Amino acid sequence: MREIIVCTFLTLDGVMQAPGGPDEDAESGFEHGGWQKPVADDEVGAAIAGWYESSDAMLLGRKTYEIFASYWPTADPDNPFTSRMNSMHKYVASRTLTSVEWQNSTLLEGDVGDAVRKLKASDGGNINVVGSGDLAQTLMRHGLVDEYRLTIHPVIIGTGKRLFADGAIPTALEPVSVSTTKGGTIVGVYRPNGKPSYDSY
Repeated sequence: MREIIVCTFLTLDGVMQAPGGPDEDAESGFEHGGWQKPVADDEVGAAIAGWYESSDAMLLGRKTYEIFASYWPTADPDNPFTSRMNSMHKYVASRTLTSVEWQNSTLLEGDVGDAVRKLKASDGGNINVVGSGDLAQTLMRHGLVDEYRLTIHPVIIGTGKRLFADGAIPTALEPVSVSTTKGGTIVGVYRPNGKPSYDSY
């Protein structure tokens, strides 16, 4: 059984929108694009590289797919991520796209929950959900996320799309590994572990 792994950069206040650049995603007037690079460090890069070692595919929503497909095919070939991103299989969940042109990409058909269940049951390695906040939230609601791999950076943005938005399903998480880089970024890996417990002091 393949696992669905949500891999996301977050600010300390939980924002995941447009970490990579000012023009990445300005939806809803977001003015803080490009917040991640100034607060990243070499240890963050090493952790992210490690996230791909056990995965051989990505699962992307339309917006993230279009951002990646416009960048990676012509990205610097000396960047070690370039060949990896282009060679990995990409599964794309979209209600509006009719075709996908980036190499090794497949457009999922029908209900996304059903399509992802079939992917999980297929042969292959784990599948990383990168960015794709709306898709990640859909997968959470369907109970299809097996693991969260998060970098939580020391910056507060105050506005923007959040991975765990209002209406997120209450979920207990089991920490697999948690560390802090020299730059203060928390690198956390967590697995869903049923429903939260409640108690009082």
